[in-house]
Amino acid sequence: MTETPPVPLPLRRGDGKCPFGPAAEFARLRAEEPVVRVDMPLLLAGEMPVWLVTRYADVREVMGDSDRFSNILNPDVARPDYLVGNPNFYDPPEHTRLRRFLSGDFTLKRVQEMRPRIEEIIEGCLDDMERSGPPTDLIQSFALPVPSLVICELLGVPYDDRADFQRQTNTLIDYSLPLQEQLAAQIEMHGYITGLVRRNRTAPGDNVLGRLVREHGDELSDEELGGIGATMLVGGHETSASMLGLGALLLLQHPEQAALVRDDPEVAGSAVEELMRYLTVAHASLPRRAVVDTVVGGQEVKAGEVVVCALPSANRDEALTADPGRFDVTRRPSPHVGFGFGPHQCLGQQLARLEMRIAFPALLRRFPGLRTAVPLEEIPFRTNAPVQGVERLPLAW
Repeated sequence: MTETPPVPLPLRRGDGKCPFGPAAEFARLRAEEPVVRVDMPLLLAGEMPVWLVTRYADVREVMGDSDRFSNILNPDVARPDYLVGNPNFYDPPEHTRLRRFLSGDFTLKRVQEMRPRIEEIIEGCLDDMERSGPPTDLIQSFALPVPSLVICELLGVPYDDRADFQRQTNTLIDYSLPLQEQLAAQIEMHGYITGLVRRNRTAPGDNVLGRLVREHGDELSDEELGGIGATMLVGGHETSASMLGLGALLLLQHPEQAALVRDDPEVAGSAVEELMRYLTVAHASLPRRAVVDTVVGGQEVKAGEVVVCALPSANRDEALTADPGRFDVTRRPSPHVGFGFGPHQCLGQQLARLEMRIAFPALLRRFPGLRTAVPLEEIPFRTNAPVQGVERLPLAW
């Protein structure tokens, strides 16, 4: 395959007709140039060309192979303090060790035990919406508060601090900002969580950080606990909030499918998987470094080069499911990569699934006449971040 000059990372969604899907050019890339050079700013490596992998099978190959691909981009540089303990920037066996401390908190059984409290949080947000009356911005009144309250309680983060960690998260994931500003937000968030860890060292709370201190305090440093907590805080609310907002908007564009989600509990589960596949709010996987010279999708990749997987493209590959451009909440769930794949697959995916399975039907039942308060073309989509979403979602009923 002839190497072409790097192209910009395709962040803008939609094909001109539908704003929810990946950029139209991904279909051509999958067919003609499945592994392509792109320019992408990397927080740990600066601006450099990387290989973008677009086909489903190749994406699973890269994400599932820790022997050929490493999550440590600069092995010759000491890990900065603000990334200590963040499982996303470790390889096995250290990555396995860090995930082991949290695995018990996110089993299907443990997550199901949280159902009553999640239902209570969701109903509370809906009560507030009903009292305030229409119109409302669903992002601020529902999509963001629900997962934020859940993860704050789970971690022991004071909910009153949410404005600060939301600001830090927004800065961290805004590709339009200089890398130094993103870095400063990462450092600030790690410092905030490390402060909570120190408080739990003195008086362990009834939360994940408190449990880790009680059960593994002699195995984990404050910095490691801070990295674990910061990763959970960002991952536990940002992607879920984006899915709740964007998913609600998509369902409102398909009222017959929204009615199925509202009325049929069996459909709610398949709907969540279809929403994850169809929307795939994460634009790309974490960057990975080739450990050895290798071949991906017919393209030679040299040791030391960086590879990124286009998750939305993989989930629209016909190798995954037939007619992938059609949204169908009754579709038989497929092994999509909306939560990633392999050793670094999202640890909190069962929690995210449960939040959505409860939230979408509850929202649609509470407000049967729910509708967008402005035309679709006036809704501001977020395009300069690694996670797709809408900035505001004005709704009425």
